[in-house]
Amino acid sequence: MRVLLSAYACEPEKGSEPGVGWHWTIELARLGHEVDVITRSNNRDSIEKALADIPITGLHFHYYDLPSWGNWWKQGNRGIQLYYRLWQHGAYHVAKRLAYNVQFDLVHSLTFGNFRQPSFMCRLGLPFVIGPVGGGEVTPALLRGSYPAIPAFKEMLREISIKLAFLDPAVRAMYRQATLVFCKTWDTLAILPASCREKSRVQLEIGVEPHRIRCEVMARAASADFLYAGRLVYMKGIHLALEAFSILRQDWPNATFTIIGTGPNETPLKRLSATLGLRNSVRWLGWIPYDEMWLQYCHYTAFVFPSLHDSSGNVILEALSQALPVICLDTGGPGEILSPSCGIIIPVKNRSKAEVVRDLATAMRNLADNNELRNQMGRRAVEVARSSTWKDVVSSSYAYIEDALNASQ
Repeated sequence: MRVLLSAYACEPEKGSEPGVGWHWTIELARLGHEVDVITRSNNRDSIEKALADIPITGLHFHYYDLPSWGNWWKQGNRGIQLYYRLWQHGAYHVAKRLAYNVQFDLVHSLTFGNFRQPSFMCRLGLPFVIGPVGGGEVTPALLRGSYPAIPAFKEMLREISIKLAFLDPAVRAMYRQATLVFCKTWDTLAILPASCREKSRVQLEIGVEPHRIRCEVMARAASADFLYAGRLVYMKGIHLALEAFSILRQDWPNATFTIIGTGPNETPLKRLSATLGLRNSVRWLGWIPYDEMWLQYCHYTAFVFPSLHDSSGNVILEALSQALPVICLDTGGPGEILSPSCGIIIPVKNRSKAEVVRDLATAMRNLADNNELRNQMGRRAVEVARSSTWKDVVSSSYAYIEDALNASQ
């Protein structure tokens, strides 16, 4: 097929959305499709540098960005959603010129993968695929009170925006004209209009590169050293993990908790850590380069990722690929990605903060105390990672797309 891909975020050697854009693009071309990608001009240098080292054909990049006056909106994420919407307008005109000269089989709006963000590629008159999109997940009701006032207020505004999303005529038009919609989670699929759910399915959008997966899984010695990596914001549940860790230290006084990342809530989270008496047992490493992050996974007892409403969880697959068991909450993407065979999933429905914190502490203790359980989960984690490569994710998605398009003809 000749595919036109809209991938605002698309960069090699990156995680999160940029990694999704890049890996889907590369794997589509490797599957034999002819792929034209519209992405930001800002991504050009890193993309061209990476392509110089990849023997791949049938891949064409087209770059577009707003004029310099629009850059102000991106700084500090003050208006990134508005910037993206304006970018979509301009990218649509790039796509329209391309479609005039090239016969595409479909257009696929890939990143940003947020169900509330409209794509104007639906106006091209081509079969139109959306996603995978997320963003319909919310903090469990009984855990909303665990947020301080300002994060709680922001969370309330976010939930209101989710409920009002389909008042936007551009969003309604996008879903009305979509041929297929991929959703990252069941929560997001449930948000969509009933008329759209028949053409929607839940689809994982993340994967792992085969060369990153550990070839040998060595038994790990008994330890109580835990790792978190991600943005430092309350919705990631770091405050719950810190409280759970303080309980664990009653049995494991030498336990450590390493936190990698930066974010707007870093200062209050560090203050909480000190209040809990964890100043000497919690290490705050800040941001580290992507390649260095992979080396970190090898040194810990388990990866703790208690996010309260993530749509996805790249770091979970990364941890599993390094034979590291994962502890997460049964919410959003992490709760759907993680198999109980390679980690511990904490239920949250109708459960209080105290109950969730207690179970997080118990999960940490079980993995620290039980060498056999930890090593068994580590071996199974690698098996799961081997069946969750980027090639697996993209090939299964496009096999479904081709079947759907053939059935509609």
